[in-house]
Amino acid sequence: MAAFIEAYEYLAYLWARRRWIAISVGIAAALALLVTLLLPRKYTATARLLIEAPAGSDPRAATAVSPVYLESLHTYEVFASSDHLFLEAAERFGLRSTGTPIDRLKRRVLKTSIPRSTRILEIDVTLPDAKKASDMARFLAERAVVLNRQLSEDVDRELVERAERDLAAARKAADEAERAWALSNSQETQRLAGRLETNEDLRRQLQQQLLSTEAQNPGDVRVQRQREQLAKLDRENAELGARLARSSTRSDALAAELDSTRTALRAAERRLNDTRASAGYRGERLKLIDPGIVPEQPSSPNLLLNLLAAIFAALLASTLFTTVHFTLERDRARSRRAQLRPVEVDD
Repeated sequence: MAAFIEAYEYLAYLWARRRWIAISVGIAAALALLVTLLLPRKYTATARLLIEAPAGSDPRAATAVSPVYLESLHTYEVFASSDHLFLEAAERFGLRSTGTPIDRLKRRVLKTSIPRSTRILEIDVTLPDAKKASDMARFLAERAVVLNRQLSEDVDRELVERAERDLAAARKAADEAERAWALSNSQETQRLAGRLETNEDLRRQLQQQLLSTEAQNPGDVRVQRQREQLAKLDRENAELGARLARSSTRSDALAAELDSTRTALRAAERRLNDTRASAGYRGERLKLIDPGIVPEQPSSPNLLLNLLAAIFAALLASTLFTTVHFTLERDRARSRRAQLRPVEVDD
């Protein structure tokens, strides 16, 4: 019951001072209106770019864009709002004449954003001159497209040059391996094989002569000499066979290396062709889809917003002040009633 009485008293107190509250709100609204009318008008122009997916990617992947991919596109906000690009635009449109530091000027004039779950890059430029704001927004968008294309071309050029260097190195290695294999196969191996074949023919002749001599004159001195020649020839053939085996092994290794270098050469040629074919289709591309228009309504100051904010602030402040004043008066009234209350004296 006491709380209800206090609430009633509070509402009655507010109603009694409604005129003062209304005057406070009116003064605040008038001041907000005056300040808004005195503030310089600023216009915001917007140009929009489409961040296209890589042209060489799977079309099915373009429709299934992941949140991680969309989050990665925010790097293009930094790309479009780079200091170098803004400085170029500021000098082109005469913004440096104000003497404002470039970083502070950039924070006041330029804003880039990508709306949630989209691949649209918005470039907002806010200036007192609507036409200049529109021209600058379009200029920044067009320059961002050009810079993005140049960056993609530089990346493609570096990749092609690297693939060409790899191809040249692979071709050189293949040529060296082919020369080494041809040299080994045509000289040493053939020479050893020829000598071994000649020795084998000579050995067969000696063997026949030995058999003939032993059959006719077993005790002849020529038998011993022919046996010694045959043994010497066998040792030489064994040495030639070992050398031929080593040469064949080395030739096989060179042939395997030659096959490996030729495989690497073919891979390097395919990689170069693929790199050249995919040039220009590797990264995202910026496309100007909306150069914007000259804004007709100022973006600031916002008259309605300022009036509402002033009315709300004045209403809140006056109500708070009235509430504090009501609380103080209520406490003083209670204190006076306590002092006037008679004190009971015991008999």
